[in-house]
Amino acid sequence: MKILILNGPNLNLLGIREKAVYGSRSFEDYFEELKEAFPALELSYFQSNTEGTLIDKLHEVGFSYKGIVFNAGAYTHTSVALSDAVKAIEAPVVEVHISNIYAREAFRHKSMIAPYCTGSIVGFGLESYRLALQYFERLKPKQIGFGANK
Repeated sequence: MKILILNGPNLNLLGIREKAVYGSRSFEDYFEELKEAFPALELSYFQSNTEGTLIDKLHEVGFSYKGIVFNAGAYTHTSVALSDAVKAIEAPVVEVHISNIYAREAFRHKSMIAPYCTGSIVGFGLESYRLALQYFERLKPKQIGFGANK
């Protein structure tokens, strides 16, 4: 089962930036751990700081992969274009955030992509990704319909 982990802006700085919020591990190191923990899943990883590149990646895999774990970073709160891209593809998308976006600045409380995602996982640090992958591994995936508009 092919699953893409897609990270948006500034997530290439994990392990370097704001360690109190995002921790001290790089995502590349954590990704190796995820691949070992989920041998039944064919995991791939892509990160971009550019909105259009993220949209292109969603279009590229959104009709052939079985799922996408997506941390859109700050674009979560601002991008109608990413929202439209998530809505347009067939693959179920699980939105993840390392920090609890609801415990941060008020502008971060609104997700533009959430209405078109199967679900959202926030605030569990890097483990948010593991929880999303467990969803795909256990449900393989079944469209259970909770909040999914696809």
